[in-house]
Amino acid sequence: MCSSFEPHDDFVAPDNPVERALLGGDPRYRKADVARLAGVELSRAERLWQAMGFAHVAADAVVFTDYDVEAMRTVDQLVSAEVIPPELETAVARSLAQTMSRLAEWQMGIFRAVLGDTFAADVETTAEVAEAILPVMENLQGYVWRRHLSAIAARELDEADTGPEEPNVVVGFADIVGYTRLVRDYSERELARLIDDFEDLVTRVIAENHGRIVKTVGDEVLFVADTVRDGAEIALSLNEKVAEEPRLPPLRIGLAHGRVLARFGDVYGSTVNIASRLTTLARPASVLVDRECADELRDQDRFSLTPLGPNKVSGFRGLRAWALRRAG
Repeated sequence: MCSSFEPHDDFVAPDNPVERALLGGDPRYRKADVARLAGVELSRAERLWQAMGFAHVAADAVVFTDYDVEAMRTVDQLVSAEVIPPELETAVARSLAQTMSRLAEWQMGIFRAVLGDTFAADVETTAEVAEAILPVMENLQGYVWRRHLSAIAARELDEADTGPEEPNVVVGFADIVGYTRLVRDYSERELARLIDDFEDLVTRVIAENHGRIVKTVGDEVLFVADTVRDGAEIALSLNEKVAEEPRLPPLRIGLAHGRVLARFGDVYGSTVNIASRLTTLARPASVLVDRECADELRDQDRFSLTPLGPNKVSGFRGLRAWALRRAG
C-alpha cells in the first residue's frame, strides 16, 4: 500500500511458518481487498500503511490477513467517532508504528537469545514457541499500557482546572561522555551491555524521583519532570549513581524549565532546545540549569548554584547557565 511509483522493496507474502504465526493467520487478501472489506478508499489505506513504516505492496500481492482488515476498520471507526481527528490519523499511525517497531525489535532480540541456533535452524519449533509466547506478551503489554495510561490520566485530571494548554515542565537531557570513542573501541557485546546498564540506571532513578522518560536515543535520554526540584534531584542522582558504577562513563546533564508542546509522546519547543544546548556545554559528571531552574532552586538549602555567565550558543544569544550541585 503506497503511492503509484514502483520501488524495488515490494512487501512480499510471508513464506515461512514463523511469520505466519506472528501475523495470526495465512495471507488471503490483496491491498484492494483490504480497502474494500474495511470500507475505506484504497488511497487512504495505502497512506496509512506507508505511515506505519511498511514497504510497498504490489497490487497483485496476496499478503494481508483478517487482522489487517480489522485494523483498517478500527481506524475508520475511531475517525468516524471523532476519537481521532481525520487530519491526525496518519500522524497517529506513524507515532504508534515508531513505538511498536522499537518494542518489536527488542522482543525479537530476546526471542533469538532464548532460542539460540534453533531460531534459524528449526523454523517449525520457532513457530510453535512464537504461538505460545505471543498471547503472554500481548497480555503483559496490555497491562503496562493500562498502568501508564492510568498514571497519565491521573496527572492530566489533576492539571485540568489550572494547567495551561502547553504545560510548564522541567526538561532534561543526560548524555554519555565519550560515546563515539566507546562505539569505536568496544565490541558489540560490550556496547550492548553498556547501553543496557545505562538505560536500567536512568529508568530507575527517573521513576524514583517522579520523572518520566520521553525517549532514549543511543547515548542520550530525554526526560521530563513536573517540578524543578524533582528535575534537579533526578539530574544529581543520575551523576551520583553513575559514579558508583565503574563500567559506566560519566554523564553530561542539562535542565531547562518552561512550556513545551507535548505531541504523540514527544516534547518540542525552545525549552527542549535549551536543555539540549546546556547538555553540550556541561562538563563530564556535571549538571547545568537555565535561568528559570536557577530561580526556583536558589532558595532551597539542599542545592548549590554557581553562575557561569553568558555562553555563545548558536540560536541562543547570551544563554546563561548555572552549575547545579548538592549543598555542602
